[in-house]
Amino acid sequence: MNLKWNLALALVAVLCLDRGYGSGLDLDGVSGPEMGLQLAAHLAPNTPAKIQEDAALAVISRVIGGRASQLFQVQVNKGMALRSFKINMLEDSRILLAGWDGVSVCKAFHHYLKYVLNKDVDWFKMRIELPTNIQLPNVTIGSTSASPIIYHQNVCTWSYSFAWWGFEQWRRHLDWMALMGISLTIAPVQEAIWAEVYTEMGLSPEEIENHLAGPAFQAWQRMGNIRGWAGPLKPEWRRLQVLLQQEILAAQRNLGMSVALPAFAGHVPRALKRLYPNSTFMEVQRWNHFPDRYCCGFFVEPTEPLFNQIAESFLSRVVSTYGSNHIFFCDPFNELEPPVAKPDYMRSTAAAIFESMRGIDTEAIWLLQGWMFVKNPFWTTDMAKAFLTAVPSGRILVLDLQSEQFPQYELTHSYFGQPFIWCMLHNFGGTLGMFGSAKLINSGIETARRMPKSSVVGTGITPEGIGQNYVMYSLALERGWSDSSLDLDSWFRNFSHTRYGVNDERLERAWVLLKNSVYSFHGLQKMRGQYVVTRRPSFTQDPFTWYNASEVLDAWHLLLSSRAIIPLEDDRYDIYEHDLIDITRQFLQISADQLYINLKSAYRKRQVLRFEYLSSKLMNLFDDMEQILASGRNFLLGSWLEQAKRAAPNAVDQSNFEFNARNQITAWGPEGQILDYACKQWSGLVRDYYMPRWSLFLEDVTVALHSQRPFNGTAFKQKVSQRIELPFSNKTDIYPLKPIGNTWLISNNIFETWKVYSKDSQFLHNNRLSIPRKLGPK
Repeated sequence: MNLKWNLALALVAVLCLDRGYGSGLDLDGVSGPEMGLQLAAHLAPNTPAKIQEDAALAVISRVIGGRASQLFQVQVNKGMALRSFKINMLEDSRILLAGWDGVSVCKAFHHYLKYVLNKDVDWFKMRIELPTNIQLPNVTIGSTSASPIIYHQNVCTWSYSFAWWGFEQWRRHLDWMALMGISLTIAPVQEAIWAEVYTEMGLSPEEIENHLAGPAFQAWQRMGNIRGWAGPLKPEWRRLQVLLQQEILAAQRNLGMSVALPAFAGHVPRALKRLYPNSTFMEVQRWNHFPDRYCCGFFVEPTEPLFNQIAESFLSRVVSTYGSNHIFFCDPFNELEPPVAKPDYMRSTAAAIFESMRGIDTEAIWLLQGWMFVKNPFWTTDMAKAFLTAVPSGRILVLDLQSEQFPQYELTHSYFGQPFIWCMLHNFGGTLGMFGSAKLINSGIETARRMPKSSVVGTGITPEGIGQNYVMYSLALERGWSDSSLDLDSWFRNFSHTRYGVNDERLERAWVLLKNSVYSFHGLQKMRGQYVVTRRPSFTQDPFTWYNASEVLDAWHLLLSSRAIIPLEDDRYDIYEHDLIDITRQFLQISADQLYINLKSAYRKRQVLRFEYLSSKLMNLFDDMEQILASGRNFLLGSWLEQAKRAAPNAVDQSNFEFNARNQITAWGPEGQILDYACKQWSGLVRDYYMPRWSLFLEDVTVALHSQRPFNGTAFKQKVSQRIELPFSNKTDIYPLKPIGNTWLISNNIFETWKVYSKDSQFLHNNRLSIPRKLGPK
């Protein structure tokens, strides 16, 4: 690396290390809430109170502006209860926000905004306008988090949502994290460090480039699932990512957030065997049918001397580059089968990985995703217990990654006493679609806390992608802070009030209807967001729903009827339009599912005219979906592609970055290995990808019906793959970056149109739009 780069690394590393983190931890014999308190205190950065206060005040200033922020005074007080805040009015009429750390102060500010001033933020709105003559209400409020640790992020979020972010976007998100009370997260950027390690070991630049995946696929290369796909990852990009992560880390620690850094999990380039022919390497199993060129890296046995050599070289560089909060994450077997199915092997493997961390930091905590245990028959009770108990008590912290649907803490007896964090995963691939489990979240956190000998130490959100269903994340984080269950009807009504800035019965009813329908999911089906509109067409789909679609129609109508009362100031109308687009898109998505069921029925019964009629209606639906999505800035393919191109360090890399962006949301692999997994209902993608696939499918089926022969699904798969799916990744079409059209008028026209269709006997067998609980051909 050049001198400028080394100086930048050294400066940030010195700043990190000067602040000092942690002062010892002994959790032997400690359990339950006390374990959580000790862990949280151990992991918290010892950032001086003045720095945390300045950082918290800066957050407040960015949210409400510099003038309005002068109405507040902040105070960080370590004499308060851990993760607590107090709000009261000073004699000069300013509001004092006191908290255990900077995050707690920001949480106090958000509480005051939402529950005193009736104003709220979300991912797309991080600026609040206060009236110039506002008189702040006098309140006295105190609160302590029932979760010593509140966690946010999934290793995949860095690829599905953060891949192209610069610090400006990160700054807004970090402010949001602080307002939500989030105290622990991850910092996974590591490729520049690995390039140093591998170069020192003797690998050539070409061998390193062949191993590192492209910028949109880093998460899975880091976990050993793939290698090299969509690369190369150029040195300039690797350096810029390190500098970006250092900025992010500094901002997080200034607020008192703890950050977990990457450790060595054992996954290495295949070329390393050339240099160490006498070491034991296991070939990683093929993941999702990736071809040889991009799969099956090597796994170094953790008991091998080479493992410790690599771990020490890597982790020492990580700590010197980023500082440390004594917590490190690695997942040796994420969606990968361990090479030996014996408890002794699992015990020695876990012990060796942890010792590699403790060799660099004697106070190390291992942060582990519990995803590897989910629905995997390999992990019997004996195997899981051997792995988890190989690490000293309290030194492995498990993210129970999808507690709202598949809680593993129940099956593992509270992770055999190791501390864990109850997490809502909710979203896979960053897909769109209204979905959530409000009741399960509300009750599930309480169940985990009240379980006998529970080792839960926190709550968290672990979505693979953000930018959708904000209400569920707001609910989960608020419930995680609270020590008692929430009144969900009251909470959802208040959500509408603080979201739109107006207290209106229609808006409240709309959100309660959504709470009782789309946000009432409970079941064992895997929710992957691959709805009919975004899946490759076939006659083998089996769409399902858990609610009555008429409730979405009613909520949509209530939102439409409320336009005149939505305030224009404070960007409230922008939020209203966003929600109007989302619910319109949702109803069209549901309608497409129902149309599909009837298309299957018409095909099976050889009803040619009915099939053609329904086909025309599905094409109309795609036109309507494209039009409504194009009216909203948060639903544009152009934004995603432009961000990717702007993130490229130079003009030469722009085409590859655009390829990464296009491939991830469509084919997800060289030959569609995880086709549509990260599908997006975005303007541009609907018009040029989803709609052409369905048009081709309907044309081929219509020809088959007219010629009185069976539809050839196998031939269609090959045709659609070669004509539409794979070519899309290499296209360079330019898409709009600004919305087009009047959202309310477009939504209202679609509402009137589809309300009529819902009464069409050819559209639905039963003359109503209510979808049965389990869909199937009639």
